[in-house]
Amino acid sequence: MVDKIIKSNNLVPYLAAIFSMIFFGMSFIWTKILLESFGPLTIIFLRLLISTILLASYLSITKKIHFQKSHIKYFLGLAFFEPFLYFLGENFGVQYVSPTIASMIISTIPLVTPIFVFIFLKERINRYTFLGLIVSFVGVLTVLVSKNSTLEYTPKGIGLLFFAVAATIGYSIMVKKLTSEYSPINIVFFQNLIGFFYFIPFVFIFEGKELLNMSIDFPTISALIQLSLFASTLAFIFLTKSIGAIGVNKTNVFVNLIPVVTALFSYIIFGKLLSMQEIIGIVIVISGLFLSNVKNESKEMIIHEDI
Repeated sequence: MVDKIIKSNNLVPYLAAIFSMIFFGMSFIWTKILLESFGPLTIIFLRLLISTILLASYLSITKKIHFQKSHIKYFLGLAFFEPFLYFLGENFGVQYVSPTIASMIISTIPLVTPIFVFIFLKERINRYTFLGLIVSFVGVLTVLVSKNSTLEYTPKGIGLLFFAVAATIGYSIMVKKLTSEYSPINIVFFQNLIGFFYFIPFVFIFEGKELLNMSIDFPTISALIQLSLFASTLAFIFLTKSIGAIGVNKTNVFVNLIPVVTALFSYIIFGKLLSMQEIIGIVIVISGLFLSNVKNESKEMIIHEDI
């Protein structure tokens, strides 16, 4: 079903990346809503549980489940980086900053990813990608820095979110090793299943009482289902497909769309108006996104030859 949506077409991997980032951008909104009822660990636990059930049902019906024992170390590492480490950083970080600021910090992923991708995967970077990343980061700083030239953040929240950024880089490198052997749906199923078991002891030790005594209303259920279906399931399927088709660097450039989506829906749902400075910053981020995807094959800036 999902695989048929993203069949071979030059444009499709880019559309997959765009939709994954839209869902990730919305995840900050849904998480902020759920934090009013649940603890951070409980949110992660429930979204992974629902996502795993959805994917297991689909793979059972279609009989497309695939797994090789020799790859268990890669899946364990994949799930350790994301969802385990990433969700810890993101969900706890969102407690201390606004959804828009949180998404802007996450959008710094493309700036640091090329360095690690070069070290571990030897992917080449052209000059426009490099310049686009710099421009996007300037946009991020424009939003983060207030009119008084002071960073608008809680240090703990910023630190946790940059921890999530580091985890995503590790995830991108690990998932690249698996995309040639597994379908995106299989990869996301196993990463969420293993991640779910990683979280079990932590959620029952630190938030067990809250989990057993939680009160649920319609807005809470709605946010949880949307977070599980779109952010924990479809977003990762599209992300994995895109990484497998166009590489880590080009896919992660689209992370710059996340704060735009988050800022837009923060206004729609929470009524949070954007300042002129935030609007300028977002425009700069988008400009960097387009600049990074300019094709200039004859003038690539090669930082290392392909293996």
